[in-house]
Amino acid sequence: MDDLDAKLRRIGQQPFRAKFRLYGRDRAIVDLRGIVTVRKHAEELIGTRLAPAEPRNDGKQTPYRGHPVFVAQHATATCCRTCLSKWHDIPAGHALTDPERTYVIDVITRWITLQYAPGEPPT
Repeated sequence: MDDLDAKLRRIGQQPFRAKFRLYGRDRAIVDLRGIVTVRKHAEELIGTRLAPAEPRNDGKQTPYRGHPVFVAQHATATCCRTCLSKWHDIPAGHALTDPERTYVIDVITRWITLQYAPGEPPT
């Protein structure tokens, strides 16, 4: 996870990405449902909103709030195919492969986990 953590730190230094944090309702969802369930939500959301070769409304398909996965997508530059290409070297124009989907979900889940203080992992 060292490479992933380094990449997340680099992405998090960008002013737009740095402003995203888990607060209020979004954090409560992780607290209430747990990281395993939120990861399943990420799998579903990525599968429908990001994985197709030409996602519907690409570049505008990810809301800024309403679920911790959405917040994490913006914070980690996994919100659209353009950001995936620029920050994660996953080119647009093809459906995400299983390893690419797994990578995106790992990035999102890792960011959510890092939002918790050390010694206070999400349940």
